[in-house]
Amino acid sequence: MNCKNKVAVVTGAAGGIGRCIAERFRDLGAKIAVIDRLNQPEDLTCEFYFQGDIAKEPVLVKFSEQVIEKFGCVDYLINNACLSRVGILSSCGWEDFLYVQKVGVAAPYMLSKLLLPYFNSGASIINIASTRAFMSQENTESYTAAKGGILALTHALAVSLAGRRIRVNCISPGWIDTSGAEFTGADSEQHPAGRVGKPEDIADAVLYLCGASFITGENLIIDGGMSRLMIYHGDNGWVFENDVPSKK
Repeated sequence: MNCKNKVAVVTGAAGGIGRCIAERFRDLGAKIAVIDRLNQPEDLTCEFYFQGDIAKEPVLVKFSEQVIEKFGCVDYLINNACLSRVGILSSCGWEDFLYVQKVGVAAPYMLSKLLLPYFNSGASIINIASTRAFMSQENTESYTAAKGGILALTHALAVSLAGRRIRVNCISPGWIDTSGAEFTGADSEQHPAGRVGKPEDIADAVLYLCGASFITGENLIIDGGMSRLMIYHGDNGWVFENDVPSKK
């Protein structure tokens, strides 16, 4: 994919999946604008780095203004940033829950709105959701709700922005390791693909969707096949152990 002189905006790109996406665009010739709560890593090169909390509307306004002042237009917006403040079985209260929704759902909406007049024709918005939008572990309500929200926001935006020739798609990663560790045994073998995912797997999917001109409003699951694996007690070595205290 030729991204020479294209402008890519990536949220949450100081590390992990977001950084991998930003670097992939950069290596393909795009001009990169990044926003993250963390300081710019010394080894991350990009044309524009903005430190700020995307849960705050004034930060988004200032960031978008500076992006347009510097580049004049946008071709790709990758709404990657999110976080967890756990859930109902722990300390996640009203403010914590809402904060995660601001980062994971409200900020992608607002950033899309602020940049809307400046998207080039054929532009692409990619939202990063999660397989947790479809299935859960306990005590994950704040993050899971945000990922479900960004998934729904994706198809709503795709319909609303169709007349502007802006495509909007979503990617739902499964287990993506950002530490660089090597996984063997059950960790890898439980995946039908035979391994744990890497940030590069998500970056590849982002680039594919950015170049796929007939795909919009869709969600691409990148989880090594885990969400397609039907599991019952006794299958393939899976054993259900109910250690939840009985109710009296």
